[in-house]
Amino acid sequence: MFFRKEPPYTHGTAPQTAVLLVNLGTPDAPTPAAVRRYLKEFLSDARVVEIPRAAWAPILHGIILPFRSGKSAAKYATIWQTDGSPLKIHTEKQATLLRGYLGERGHHVQVAYAMRYGTPSVPQVLQQLQEQGCSRILVLPAYPQYAGSTTGSVCDAVFAHYARQRNVPELRTVKHFHDHEAYIDALKHSVLSHWEMHGRPDKLVMSFHGVPRRTLELGDPYHCECHKTARLLAAQLGLSEAQYLVTFQSRFGKAEWLQPYTAATLRQLGQEGIRRVDVMCPGFVADCLETLEEIDMEVRTEFLTAGGKEFHYIPCLNENPAWIHALTAVAEEHLMGWPTMSNGAARATQERELAISRQRAHQLGAKE
Repeated sequence: MFFRKEPPYTHGTAPQTAVLLVNLGTPDAPTPAAVRRYLKEFLSDARVVEIPRAAWAPILHGIILPFRSGKSAAKYATIWQTDGSPLKIHTEKQATLLRGYLGERGHHVQVAYAMRYGTPSVPQVLQQLQEQGCSRILVLPAYPQYAGSTTGSVCDAVFAHYARQRNVPELRTVKHFHDHEAYIDALKHSVLSHWEMHGRPDKLVMSFHGVPRRTLELGDPYHCECHKTARLLAAQLGLSEAQYLVTFQSRFGKAEWLQPYTAATLRQLGQEGIRRVDVMCPGFVADCLETLEEIDMEVRTEFLTAGGKEFHYIPCLNENPAWIHALTAVAEEHLMGWPTMSNGAARATQERELAISRQRAHQLGAKE
């Protein structure tokens, strides 16, 4: 077996712990060439496109990459910022804030971010962490709901990297946090903040990224986890079943995907005379092409053209303090047991958690 060159082991080195935040990825620039490189890597992943390679390769290289790259580049150009891709900007800021929040909680950890496709790549960042002496790594995919094509693919990239490493670190992976109390709370605060400024809609639409329907039939839990997130959020917002909808966007190809489709649903709502809709994307923790261009531009046009009067897009969680708190809570729970805190900080945390437990017990006793 071929092993990658890696830093020599140094006896007596204090082990370091790292958290690696991983998001989907983005082209390096809004140009056809950059988008083509990105799409080639993305659509070559067998987790993303479950079609035999022999049948898929001619379609990918002969049709999709030559014709889709330019169109996608034009869409990226409409959302591109001075500092680059919104997804990369938000992910980098989230990693920086997570490092700060964990530090305030007493954790001495490295925090880095990587992209499953594009740069900085998962292998590149894992190598950097190893060079920095990190021997314990928590991989935190930025996908609240688990899907084989997202979180599963991140795990593939991590394990493939270490398949050719001699000195493999301790590894933990976060599978999902779709029903985590702090994540749901962050979504709730995001929606309520928007409603405080703009009033309430006739209908709240929760649009999740779509996947082929066959993945559900083959056992992927993604569909169920999306609906659970929606139910929990609706309950926190006090919404009845008639006041919100769950839809799925970004369909690709001719196969059936999870339904109802977002664009078709918004078109129908406009035709039915629904005056105002608010659309949010709970499955995306950072704004990107699929939210800023597909939802806030294309789907907005579908609704208004069909007769709707008012369309509001509620931004993703991005750097919302409630979301960074939730991200910190998820990371902290999965870091449990690793020696990331000084003795003083550990004692303070234990005392704080004990105080919270006592308070909750007192509250429950008062209710009874």
